[in-house]
Amino acid sequence: MTDRPLTLMAVHAHPDDEATGTGGILARYAAEGVRTVLVTCTDGGCGDGPGGVKPGDPGHDPAAIALLRRQELEASCGVLKISDLEMLDYADSGMMGWPSNDAPTSFWQTPVEEGAARLAELMRHYQPDVVVTYDENGFYGHPDHIQAHRITMAALEMTALTPKVYWTTMPRSMMRRFGETIREFQEDMPEPDPAEMAALAEIGLPDDEITTWVDTTAYSGQKFDALAAHASQGENIFFLKMGKERFGELMGTETFLRVQDATGAAVPEKDLFAGLR
Repeated sequence: MTDRPLTLMAVHAHPDDEATGTGGILARYAAEGVRTVLVTCTDGGCGDGPGGVKPGDPGHDPAAIALLRRQELEASCGVLKISDLEMLDYADSGMMGWPSNDAPTSFWQTPVEEGAARLAELMRHYQPDVVVTYDENGFYGHPDHIQAHRITMAALEMTALTPKVYWTTMPRSMMRRFGETIREFQEDMPEPDPAEMAALAEIGLPDDEITTWVDTTAYSGQKFDALAAHASQGENIFFLKMGKERFGELMGTETFLRVQDATGAAVPEKDLFAGLR
């Protein structure tokens, strides 16, 4: 037994990812006295600029956007009561297939060993009991999410640590509800492309393959406010349109696939720290 607090480390790709996928657990475990460490791998420079200006359009300044998104990220961390923020500050790679994927300084072009070595140092410093990141497809195929997965798993191999390790995911039943809700709040949406719908149907996991279901309903208001802190990306955060009550109904449970465990805690489980306290 030591006096070191239980520690959760979440490794994310961009500013705002912490709120979308793990805002509930970060807020919940902070409230329970767990040390919460957020590692954000990129600067978010491929995000929207003021007025919704897109990458490649006149007036899109990645450096200015990165600075703004850093400020928004710090505000989100304040809302979620995150204990420690670490930024690797790689250049945002943009969506798969964008020219920014090929920039030498982009996260996507960074050798996995380099990123992993930096993350391993943070792991040795913070000694996380639980590590959360994306699956091998970055949940939906974003290059920076895929790279975050790669450096996290490589970093774990570089250390002698044996935390419980989780990948974010979503049950297919929730994905269907998610799609229905998008259409409800975006009535002007065109009819979905069948190929896109088929691809969406493959995101996440069948419900019975989810190992971990964490109830974060009591913290959904904080999660909503953390998303709202990323105001420059508001056009992409349709969740804010539904209001806090509906948001809590849809987003009040966060789900994960447990991929490493030395505790023997039974699954399905309701707590990332099952077997640790």
